[in-house]
Amino acid sequence: MSDTFSLKENFLIGTASAAAQIEGGDALSNWTDWSDKGFIKDGSSIRRANDHYNRWKEDADLMRQMGLQLCRLGLEWARIEPQPGKFDDEAISHYKQEIEYLISLGIKPLVTLHHFSNPQWFEEWGAFEKQDNIPLFLRYVDRMVRELGPLVNEYITINEPNVYAMMGYYTGEFPPGKKSMPKMFHVMSVMAAAHIIAYRRIHRQREKMGFTDTKVSFANHVRVFEPKDPKNPLHKSFARQSEYLFQGAMSKAFMKGEFKLPLRNLCHLKKGEYIDFIAVNYYTRSTVSSLADGTREDAPKNDLGWEIYPQGIEEVSKKLYEILPMEIYITENGTCDNNDSFRSRYICDHLRVISESALPFTRYYHWCFCDNFEWLEGESARFGIVHIDYETQKRTIKKSGEFLTDVIKNNGVTEEKQY
Repeated sequence: MSDTFSLKENFLIGTASAAAQIEGGDALSNWTDWSDKGFIKDGSSIRRANDHYNRWKEDADLMRQMGLQLCRLGLEWARIEPQPGKFDDEAISHYKQEIEYLISLGIKPLVTLHHFSNPQWFEEWGAFEKQDNIPLFLRYVDRMVRELGPLVNEYITINEPNVYAMMGYYTGEFPPGKKSMPKMFHVMSVMAAAHIIAYRRIHRQREKMGFTDTKVSFANHVRVFEPKDPKNPLHKSFARQSEYLFQGAMSKAFMKGEFKLPLRNLCHLKKGEYIDFIAVNYYTRSTVSSLADGTREDAPKNDLGWEIYPQGIEEVSKKLYEILPMEIYITENGTCDNNDSFRSRYICDHLRVISESALPFTRYYHWCFCDNFEWLEGESARFGIVHIDYETQKRTIKKSGEFLTDVIKNNGVTEEKQY
């Protein structure tokens, strides 16, 4: 198969990040607390990360140097509202300044309002376990949409609600460390309501400000679920169940307000359309022989053991497109490659699938710009196209970063390469 291909017409490329994973510092968040309690596998601390809160201009300049056209960035709610109802004007000003600078460089922002991290006070009050806490999230959303005004017209309300709920309330590996399947589905239900109401509020608020170009979605972590033995009826059944419970039911609830068990329509919301574009976070395929994750033994894998399956980026997107036919942003796609030995190949293969697909893909946000604090893995799992020396915080563009720059410059892959 030839490596050469052209990108779709008007297709844009950038990178994605989460505030908590790059900023460093002492934000009073659930993840700072989780890190301080020693739950990170390599013993590193989220308090260090990439010091992006202080080095944001340096990072933005590097993005411009690399030719990146887009930046999906997160806001740290714990910085913005460190105490309930008390907003930090300095933190708000910081994010406005960063976004203004990105725009001045010709880089379009896509702002994520919630990316796993909660203010510690919100966490202690039950976070998204409690339906009564939805107005607290909406208060923060309202404030930031008002503050960002004309600067931002595109928002992600919530990142990967299924991962947040599963890891925090079923496996117990994320804060708050609970293990209950009913709680997991309850949290998904609460988050679906929070997204739908936030979607309406963002549109309404921006309309009052005179803006008609608002686009809102949620970042949906979706994967391919395949039976280990396609001829085994149990494996086939488990694959269908896993897909439905992890992403199928949730996708319809968030996208259309269609709540089916095990989710519940807690706020009695009407059915409708609650996204303006499909936002896909895609990384891997799961091979299923029970109600548990698995990986095909002979498949290529990354440094965390996740299967590398480029065709899946089209397969999962097609299923979401069949729910609501809209343009598709790949809001996250990337791989843990600690030596940067196969990341260029990974990017190339996924972009080729996108470019050759009949689906309306319009954007690709690589995860991520620079190596960062990868949640439970800490600093040990490197996903960036820019290398970080955590001791010195020196930034160095990797070969994969140079490759992505070439793709943007040439509007595709124009010559055969060896990766």
